[in-house]
Amino acid sequence: MTDPRELDRSDPLASFRSRFVGAAEPLVYFDGNSLGRPVEGTAERLAEFVRRDWGERLIRGWDEGWFDLALTLGDRLGRVALGAGPGQTAFGDSTTVLIYKLVRAAVAAQAGRTEIVIDRDNFPTDRYIAQGVADELGLTLRWIDVDTSAGVTADLLADAVGEQTALVMLSLVAYRSAWLADAPTLTRIAHDAGALVLWDLSHSVGVVPTELDAWGVDLAVGCSYKYLNGGPGSPAFLYVADRHLADLTQPIQGWMGATDPFLMGPTYRPTQGIRRFHSGTPPVIGMLAIDDMVDLIEEAGIDAVRAKSVALTAYAVELAEDLLAPLGATLASPRDPARRGGHVTLRHPEMQAVTDALWEREVIPDYRDPEGLRIGLSPLSTSFEEVHRGMLAVREELSRVAG
Repeated sequence: MTDPRELDRSDPLASFRSRFVGAAEPLVYFDGNSLGRPVEGTAERLAEFVRRDWGERLIRGWDEGWFDLALTLGDRLGRVALGAGPGQTAFGDSTTVLIYKLVRAAVAAQAGRTEIVIDRDNFPTDRYIAQGVADELGLTLRWIDVDTSAGVTADLLADAVGEQTALVMLSLVAYRSAWLADAPTLTRIAHDAGALVLWDLSHSVGVVPTELDAWGVDLAVGCSYKYLNGGPGSPAFLYVADRHLADLTQPIQGWMGATDPFLMGPTYRPTQGIRRFHSGTPPVIGMLAIDDMVDLIEEAGIDAVRAKSVALTAYAVELAEDLLAPLGATLASPRDPARRGGHVTLRHPEMQAVTDALWEREVIPDYRDPEGLRIGLSPLSTSFEEVHRGMLAVREELSRVAG
């Protein structure tokens, strides 16, 4: 079994761990893919914002950077982590609202096509919105059945798309299994069928490098409270390829997406560019913590973050085979790191009880049906020693519960 202390000593990103609140505590945090730890400097930044930017500058702040923050931060994220050129990424509403906007805009632009293609193991929000839009507009959902330990493959998608496909909705990293999709190939298959493709990056942004422009992606969306460490309820982002910006009409028309928001005219005329996907006032305070985390990702380099992520999940798999496989646990994530995102799922009939017991002893994974203990490892805030301690605790609880 590999010595975690040696792995930490040789980790070029080890020093980043001290820059997160609570990382020095004995608690083992295996849920960074659900809610990331806050960056250490964020509390001071928020306090300073309240005292100075908000408290002293008051409404003048809108002219001093707030009005454009959703776009400038979007451009930074695009450059640092998404492979997206400027003017295509913006922060705004919740992930749910942004997915709805993009789905409605996409199917409206595909007049005459009647189907949305989506897999049955996509994140519930994606599936629920697809179902709601289909019901609203009289469209048909074409479901892809997938292995819940894997995800959508090229063959599966090729069998599902056709001349009636308006939109394909996929997740880059599957929330249950961590399956990392072959985005360039799947995007090409969708395009060959004449469809647009919407990628959900919620479980990949900040931990898996993407090349949205180079892959020819049409649309993407992602949350910011996982590997972007924006905090509970922090705003999501959307990406719309430049070639589509003039043609897509988003369905929630609000004053911030109008040509001249402060004219407050009698009719709505959408503005140009990515700002047309705004509806209401951007959540300025909610973007500050994200900005701090994007700083750290840029400093570390997204490729180095990915390398650390692969090393962490590979170590978790190694420990699972040594410690948990003899107790009947199985790997419910891809074994090949090239097909695996930033988390690992382990399956056993007693994993719900194990999860409950672990929380009582300050080891925090999460549980996903069927019978899955999900271990989310945020690279910049997680050490190999933490993974080792956590997996030893999983073995102890699984031994006790499984008898």
